[in-house]
Formats: sequence, structure tokens, C-alpha cells
Amino acid sequence: MKELVIISGKGGTGKTSITASFAALAQNAVLADCDVDAADLHLVLNPTIQRRETFTSGHAAEIRTADCTQCGLCETICRFDAIKDFKVDPLGCEGCGVCVEFCPTKAIDFPEQDCGEWFASTTRCGQMVHARMNPGAENSGKLVSLVRREARKIAEQQNCEYLLVDGPPGIGCPVIASITGADAVLVVTEPTLSGEHDLRRVMELTNYFKIPAMVCINKWDINPVMTERIETLAQKMGAKPVGRIPYDAAVTAAQINARSLVEDSDGRAAKAMRKTWSNVCSTM
Repeated sequence: MKELVIISGKGGTGKTSITASFAALAQNAVLADCDVDAADLHLVLNPTIQRRETFTSGHAAEIRTADCTQCGLCETICRFDAIKDFKVDPLGCEGCGVCVEFCPTKAIDFPEQDCGEWFASTTRCGQMVHARMNPGAENSGKLVSLVRREARKIAEQQNCEYLLVDGPPGIGCPVIASITGADAVLVVTEPTLSGEHDLRRVMELTNYFKIPAMVCINKWDINPVMTERIETLAQKMGAKPVGRIPYDAAVTAAQINARSLVEDSDGRAAKAMRKTWSNVCSTM
């Protein structure tokens, strides 16, 4: 089994659209939506949930009113000003546990927090593991690792050829959790100055973790000169350009129809998508 993670330097470059099309073309793959802070692969693949589990992570303080002597020590020592009038603001609490440790009457509980849910589902393109974070919840990197682990289990059990991961944008903790140990990454970018900048940052990250990288430029024809410049940069930083996808209104039409591009169209962007997938398969 080969694990491919589709990432980008920022949101909105087309990662999910590309992942969905790759899923339709792969035929023998398991999918993982690791963009857990803003998951949207389910909008295209319309999964049927087979398993639902609560994701718990981190802690938050809770004062037991019946045991509190209202000494005020917890409010004094809380660096995040999360305690007022002997009540803990759950959005302000950072879960450091200092108030729990120093409460003279041990009247503060410190339970693990319900941060969201993760799902194992079936789709028309194969099985998928995905998740949903609660508003304001943290530890998305931990949830990303859980989603990847569960997806890998399914892929190994079914002897699948590919594990396709729709990764989060940027270079932070969730991205690191999504690419660590992967066989390859596909970096999706756009032919703009910001796209060039974001590609450089992502390539520095993948090079640091010694993960083979490929580059696909979405909407390349809006700026062919910048496309050439970005591909040159990618090659200098060790990545192989594997695709150029042109601007095509068929992409928007496919999204409206809740289908991947290659399922909904045979236009120039769809043909470029198929060629990109072929190049990815021959490169991995």
C-alpha cells in the first residue's frame, strides 16, 4: 500500500477537488480526510457513516461549588483570566492544571474534554475515515493522527493499493501529523506570488522530514509565466512537477453536483486531472 498526502500552503487551492478525483480514478483506495478543522471531502463523496466515535483530548478545569470555600486562590493564579466569581470559563481555560494543583480543598475537577467526533464511512469511491472538530476545540494534530491510523488499518485489512489523504493547509502541527511517515506528498499550488511563497514553505517542511514531494499547479493558465517559475523552484527544491490543471468552470459545476471533476466532466480540466493521476502513480 502506498500513502499519498495532498497538501498545500494555504486553503482553497483545490486539494479536496483533486483528492476526490484521485479517489474516483484509483478504484482500490481508502480515503482519509485529515483537514479536520474544516473537513469537506464528505460534501463531494456523500459518505454513509458506519462507525461513529467521540474524540476526547486535553482537559479543562471545573469547580465543584459544594466543596469550594471561595478563597480566591484559583482566580489569582490563573494566568489566562479564565476564572471569575468562582466559575471557570471553558473557552478561556487552557487546561494547564495549575488551579487544580494548588486548590487547598481539592475542589476543582480536571476532566478530559469532548473535542469532536471521527467516523468510518463507505462512499462510492471506497471507504473513508473523516472527522469533525467541535468549535474552539484544540489538539487537531492528535485527531489527524487518529484518522490516519484508522484509515491505514482499513487499507491494510482490505489489501488496498492506495491510501489517499486530503491533508490540511499550511505548515503547522496538523500538517506535520498528516505527512509524517507518508510515502509521498502532492503539493497543490496556484500560479501567483503567494502560491510561490507558500510552495517554498511547504517544500522546506517536506524536505526536513525527507518525504518525496510532487507539485501540481491548479489554474495554471491564468499565469503561464508564473507557472514556469514555480515549476523551476519546485525542481530546485527537489520536487517533481506532475501536473498542470487549467481553469475550467466544470470544476464549479461538479462541486454543485456533489461529484468529483472526473465523474462529472470530460473537459480539459478533467483530462488534465487524469493525466496528473497517471503521473503520480508512475512517480510513486
